[in-house]
Amino acid sequence: MDTSNKLLTEHNAKVVVLDFINGLNTENFDLARRQLHDDMTFKGVMGERNGADIYIEDMKKMKFKYDVKKVFLDFEDVCLWYDINMGKNTIFACGWYHLEDEKIKSFQVIFDPRPIL
Repeated sequence: MDTSNKLLTEHNAKVVVLDFINGLNTENFDLARRQLHDDMTFKGVMGERNGADIYIEDMKKMKFKYDVKKVFLDFEDVCLWYDINMGKNTIFACGWYHLEDEKIKSFQVIFDPRPIL
């Protein structure tokens, strides 16, 4: 892959992931949903979700807010370090987002769950 294609791929991946986070933060769940493949998968410390509609329905209930601290790019993979405000607790976490065809196909989030247990 030449340098210009790599930069374009990384730029687009970054925009998709940050649009997704912005949609969650502003409770614009339609914007967040548009960034996801229908059959996306999520793996987290507290559980897993299969399917974009299921994931978004859960997010509508939880209304987490994300404060992005750092973005790392590697082609169609985006890694975010962020604080997640979960209401009573704010947790420092890392999210790894993998994109296919400029939509989030899968992502994993890791954090220390002890403060919320």
